[in-house]
Amino acid sequence: QVQLAESGGGSVQAGGSLRLSCAASSILSSSVMAWFRQGPGKEREFVALIRRRGNSVLYADSVKGRFAISQDNAKNTVSLVMNSLKPEDTAVYYCARGSQYSTSQLDYNYWGQGTQVTVAS
Repeated sequence: QVQLAESGGGSVQAGGSLRLSCAASSILSSSVMAWFRQGPGKEREFVALIRRRGNSVLYADSVKGRFAISQDNAKNTVSLVMNSLKPEDTAVYYCARGSQYSTSQLDYNYWGQGTQVTVAS
C-alpha cells in the first residue's frame, strides 16, 4: 500500500507562514499529487495540486497568490508553502495521490493522516 506522511503543521499568527511537506513511499510518473484541507465543522476542500510529469499546478481560488505547491522528484516529496495565512485557513491539511488531474477528493486513492494548521487572529 502507498503511504503518505504530512509534516510541518503548527500554530501561527494571522499573516504568518508555514511550510508543509508530504513524504510518499511511491509516486508514479503518471501521478497527480494534491493537498486538501478540512476545517472545524466544514467539509473537506481542495487546496492545490501538481502533476508529477511536467509540474502543472492548480490552486483553489481561496489560496491563489498565497500558497505555492512544489515537488522534489528525487525525494518523492511534495511541499506546500503557505504565506499570508488567515484564520479561515485553520484546518487539518491532507496530502493525497491520484492518477487524474482533478480537484475532486473522489479521484484520489491514497491519503496521509493529516497535519494540523492553526492560524490565530
